[in-house]
Amino acid sequence: MHDAIASEREGTPAVAVMTTNFITAAELMSQVLGIPDYEFAVIEHPVSSADDQGLQVRAQHTAEALQRLVLVNSN
Repeated sequence: MHDAIASEREGTPAVAVMTTNFITAAELMSQVLGIPDYEFAVIEHPVSSADDQGLQVRAQHTAEALQRLVLVNSN
């Protein structure tokens, strides 16, 4: 979350990606960093033990979030 917000502040679009177990922590961090409504991508937890199919699903969800959060919101 920190890196994505820092990148945005420098003018580079970014998307933070959090797993479902870290939604609350991400929301709190965005509040601490002064952007309480910062939107981020959410994928299923866990990542480290996901099989190839699970990783493909997570990657697809991340790509969709990138399109929605960066490309659509920039218009």
